[in-house]
Amino acid sequence: MAKTKFLKTKFLVTGGAGFIGSEIVRQLLAGGHQVRIADNLSKKDATVDSRAEFFNVDLTDPKQTQPVFAGIDICINAAAKIGGIGYFHKFPATILSENNKIYSCTFEAAVKSKIQRMVYISSSMVFESTSMFPSKEEDLYKIPPPVSSYGFSKLSGEWYCHSFWDQYKLPFSICRPFNAYGVNEFPEREVGYAHVIPDIVRKILSDQYPLELLGDGQQSRCFTHVSDIASGVIAVALHANGKNQDFNIGSDKEIKMIDLAKTIWQVMDIDKPFKVKFTKGYEFDIKRRVPNVGKIEKLIDWKPKMKFKTGLKEVVAWLQKQKSTGKLKS
Repeated sequence: MAKTKFLKTKFLVTGGAGFIGSEIVRQLLAGGHQVRIADNLSKKDATVDSRAEFFNVDLTDPKQTQPVFAGIDICINAAAKIGGIGYFHKFPATILSENNKIYSCTFEAAVKSKIQRMVYISSSMVFESTSMFPSKEEDLYKIPPPVSSYGFSKLSGEWYCHSFWDQYKLPFSICRPFNAYGVNEFPEREVGYAHVIPDIVRKILSDQYPLELLGDGQQSRCFTHVSDIASGVIAVALHANGKNQDFNIGSDKEIKMIDLAKTIWQVMDIDKPFKVKFTKGYEFDIKRRVPNVGKIEKLIDWKPKMKFKTGLKEVVAWLQKQKSTGKLKS
């Protein structure tokens, strides 16, 4: 990896108590960096690392947002309204409105505080309208925009990066995680609110049989362990080659949802034959999502390390423990 200009750095992680954000915080602290978290603790599984400086703040309020940027070198901007596919469909206006308020407040505060780089956490959902696989970063300028409010809001955040560079010369990096999974992510009881892996595990733990899957089971994704997502984001943030660039961050190993469910069934060693029942899916449930990850490998010298089945076993064990202690409701 090329030598970077950043050594021990003061980071601000917005959304730093969330699923991806908290893992970014953990790894930054392990690397000896100073870390400040800005989060409103709206997620029920929010966790604040006691070693970090913490601001409980509404990032849609400019008066609350500005002070948290004071003295910061790099902001990793992970704060957003987010959930599973059902959440996207139920709250499209809230997602679009709140996310753009967060971007306006955080980018304007970053300019005023003259930080060294804004690292924006986008989403693979910006590629939801693509027919180009595996999807390259430059494909974004050749495809139709996202049709879901969530996907469009994440693309809007990418345009904030470019626009604030054009007008204010605020350096940026754009990171697009592809389907993060891992421990410390609780499923939701309402269908479609959770991400698919914890949702399937919860259904199996609650003895659902046959196992219900949204759609026809032929949708495919490429899952990336949250520890790898975090290490990729940090690698981009600290690397000179990351300045004013966008990167797909994830694995390019594709799996269909029916095969994912079968793999989880096998990992959990269920003594019944694997059997599924397909239920009506959602309008914006994208059929295929596969990244080209050559750019981050070439420019940042980064690759994911966690093997999928190893990470899956970790998630299953963690959720089984949550159920045994009463923290996970069926």
